[in-house]
Amino acid sequence: MTESPEQDYDPGDVAVIGMSLRAPGARTKEQFWDNLVHGRESVSFLAKDDIHVDETLIHSPFYVRACGVLDTYDKFDPSVFGISDRMAAAMTPENRLFLESAWETLEDGGYDPDRINAEIGMYGANNPQTAALYGSPPDRVSVGPEAIEASLAWSPDTMTSNALYYMGLTGEAVTVAAVCAGFHYSVHLACQSLLLGQTDMAIAGGSMVRLPHPRGHLWEENRILSKDGHCRPFDANGTGTALSSGVVTVLLKPLGQAVADRDHIYAVVKGSAVNNNGVSVMAYGLAQPERMSACIANAMEVGGVTPDTVSMYEANGLGMPMTDELEVHAASMAFGKQTATTSIGGVKGNVGHGGVVSGGFGAIKAAMSLYHKTLPATINLTEVNEDLDLPSTPFVPQLETADWETESGIRRAGITSIGGGGYNAHLVLEEPPSLAERAPEAEGRPRLATLSALDDEALARQRARLMDWLVAHPGLRVDDICFSLNLGRKVMARRWAAVVRSREELVAALSGDSAHGPATETAAAPRVDVDALQRNDKGIVQTGKDAQALSELAAAWVTGQQVDFDSLHQGETSHRVPLPTYPFQPRRFWRTDW
Repeated sequence: MTESPEQDYDPGDVAVIGMSLRAPGARTKEQFWDNLVHGRESVSFLAKDDIHVDETLIHSPFYVRACGVLDTYDKFDPSVFGISDRMAAAMTPENRLFLESAWETLEDGGYDPDRINAEIGMYGANNPQTAALYGSPPDRVSVGPEAIEASLAWSPDTMTSNALYYMGLTGEAVTVAAVCAGFHYSVHLACQSLLLGQTDMAIAGGSMVRLPHPRGHLWEENRILSKDGHCRPFDANGTGTALSSGVVTVLLKPLGQAVADRDHIYAVVKGSAVNNNGVSVMAYGLAQPERMSACIANAMEVGGVTPDTVSMYEANGLGMPMTDELEVHAASMAFGKQTATTSIGGVKGNVGHGGVVSGGFGAIKAAMSLYHKTLPATINLTEVNEDLDLPSTPFVPQLETADWETESGIRRAGITSIGGGGYNAHLVLEEPPSLAERAPEAEGRPRLATLSALDDEALARQRARLMDWLVAHPGLRVDDICFSLNLGRKVMARRWAAVVRSREELVAALSGDSAHGPATETAAAPRVDVDALQRNDKGIVQTGKDAQALSELAAAWVTGQQVDFDSLHQGETSHRVPLPTYPFQPRRFWRTDW
């Protein structure tokens, strides 16, 4: 990593430099954001034939055939991680999803696990019940390698250590058990470790798969599950929420270091806090306003944030009048009397309640809102609950998607997560710092762009996805694209490279329509005398910056030679930028026996 920049940043600030999400109705964070800004509800209403459990309940008038379905809950691509099919089937679905998501968030941040010389902390929450429902390993007499392997693949405790192991990373691994506040607790612990200098970067998140999947729920009076399957945050007619599944991970690094390393920054964690209600609550598992308020206020105090600068509040928002009223009362006490208005919203109307990952859905919504300077509408909110008394609070319900304007001069968001058992957790996020001015990209300079995959089919999909991404993001610079591809992706067996001078040439090369044929790949690589090329300990180094020298470098790389890409980009001011991550080819894996 590079030295810290001269510009002064708050030493307690942590940058979010990578994100990965799978949620009902969304395979990526971009799809998730598109669903939010267009007000789409992703809770599915199932036909009776789609539900293969709850046979004794499904005909009950109180059985609600609604849930947030995760279409990849039973699928996995073990080949990328060198995992056998037998081991893949033994792993719980939450273990598998978390592993793929951790990979994606590292790639989204522009880092190749094979080229990271740093301690990477891994923090994640899951649902221990999922492992039990998936089927626990037998109580073996032997504790030989086979028994240990199966047990570690299945165990909820080893979700984070498995991710470190299969990604080839080192660092501390902590699997968190904090029920529905699990995502927030993971981020809180990760930030503490980063700020104490125990880790250099951290991946934090949560993974939740409700089993059996999919299934509905039984509505009961005064419980948190919705009577009709719709979640209506802050609505007078709300009856609770539906249950859903998903996975969310974020890549974190101290802000000053992230800026020095030219990382792409989605948002900044200004402060985090956690606490528990203990014995002070009216009933075990219910929210306690004073304790929740203390948690929210503490997160702002830790970050040096005044309430009047927080103009978005993403609530836990179960959509049940009693719980919503308790939360609004608690948040109002933390924010106090102020003249600024704060948008209040709840993502559970879109995706339901994702258990340990529910706070992650809210955090990604807030981070993307900060990044895009847009406030998505809270859907299913048609009649604001008058008992919330919102006019006497700092909060205004977000009824329509709108540009995010702020009176304080900076955009900040607070995200609350509550867990049964008295858990309270709160995060304060801030918009990313402005990029420093840099010289325009040199026109006509040849650049080397590289892609690799396990096989030709995946490589072709990578090319197609990158081409679509470049068309959709015309503002991206070629130097940033090449920097991110060459240094931020794991090098695999099947390879593609192109020497290009512009975005247009790169798009043409990816599509195969280039008249000059600048692209080369493993399947049809030109011959090059690799023995004549210069080398150092990291591989072949460039002998010049002209197109011919880069073409020779490309030909050597696609035929399996190791290239020192650090030297290729030495002295540049290129930045890491988000690009499509690896196109996993998931297959269904499900344990049938041990």
